[in-house]
Amino acid sequence: MQLLEEYFAGSVPVRMRAWDGSEAGPPGAPVVVLRSRRALRRLLWQPDELGLAQAYIAGDLDIDGDLADGLSRVRRSVRERGLPPTAPGLADRARAAVTALRLGALGPRPPAPRARRAELSGRLHSTTRDRAAISHHYDMSNDWYALLLDESMAYSCGYWTRPETPSYGLAQAQRDKLELICRKLDLAPGSRLLDVGCGWGSLSLYAAREFKASVTAVTLSREQRDVVAARVREEGLDDLVDVELRHYRDIEAASGGHDAICAVEMGEHVGDAEYQGFAARLHGLLRPRGRLLIQQMSRGANAPGGGAFIESYIAPDMHMRPVGETVGLLETAGLEVRSVESLREHYAHTIAAWHRTLEEHWAEFVALGGEATARVWRLYLAGGGLAFTERRMGVDQVLAVRPTAEGAADLPATPHDWYAPHDRYASEVRR
Repeated sequence: MQLLEEYFAGSVPVRMRAWDGSEAGPPGAPVVVLRSRRALRRLLWQPDELGLAQAYIAGDLDIDGDLADGLSRVRRSVRERGLPPTAPGLADRARAAVTALRLGALGPRPPAPRARRAELSGRLHSTTRDRAAISHHYDMSNDWYALLLDESMAYSCGYWTRPETPSYGLAQAQRDKLELICRKLDLAPGSRLLDVGCGWGSLSLYAAREFKASVTAVTLSREQRDVVAARVREEGLDDLVDVELRHYRDIEAASGGHDAICAVEMGEHVGDAEYQGFAARLHGLLRPRGRLLIQQMSRGANAPGGGAFIESYIAPDMHMRPVGETVGLLETAGLEVRSVESLREHYAHTIAAWHRTLEEHWAEFVALGGEATARVWRLYLAGGGLAFTERRMGVDQVLAVRPTAEGAADLPATPHDWYAPHDRYASEVRR
């Protein structure tokens, strides 16, 4: 316990259970289980968020009970106690080393957990590096994502119109999200839609199948490109959907411009310095009066990235900003923002559904990716759900239009029909 007091720069807000069964700490607090001396050694070598995460990923450290609840209570305790966010100084670490020596925990640095860690090189947000960053997360395993996601393979925040209804779940929430996006974009037969960062094609296929839109789907992931192409063939949508492997900077404009563009949780990968150019590129790809829908995660001004764990193991090179700054960047590019809708609570529901799937099919995920990778995702989903529940992160749909040279936008002043049940499943909604 003394070693962790050095780490926390004060009394530890958790109860500890050591590898020998001994316990210490405040009763009723979350129980952190140290399964071996190696957990302390990891923290000694790397006394920060990443060190804690790696101890958990390797299985050297655990939280007894529900991981999300434990993380929430620990974070709340730390905040209430006002513990400093910085790592221990040299003197603190020296005292910790002496304590570790007495506990038999001193030794060489433990090997990194056997989980896929991002190792990127080259200029930040160059095409080559962006492709490597996207590949790290999205090319992990199509089988993994097929098991985790609903049948549409939508890997973004759903739109939970009836979360209190027992028969309503993730698949319906994702369908309602796709329907909402298509309505906001005013898609109709023959509309030319550009889907930037199309993922596994959920929106592209839906827009073509249900609205008869002509879709250009663009991704940097080869695995995703191949899956989308196969799904297009299986559904007989070859005449409506064209899937391309290319960077957004290399997208070609349709003759006269696209009628609609969407970028669903792709803008987080663009980068801070590059976002203004991204917004200008989207403006140039739209025809006058064309609509743009950005669905994008946001964070507070003092936490623009995902943190060391997310950057290392999940989504490297991400950048998020307050939604107001994104709106400003879009308007600076010449777009008129007409609607901003927060989906923060919807993401908490979505991540909870993914987390349940992970736990219910734990053995299958371990078989697909290994124990360490499964623990990476358990930590990722538990922490991500908390970030949205506790308002540390948000996600928003921003609808914009490219005005004409005279300033016309031609959007309805009261677009209430966005949210009306569509005739295709109105009877199901009534049930």
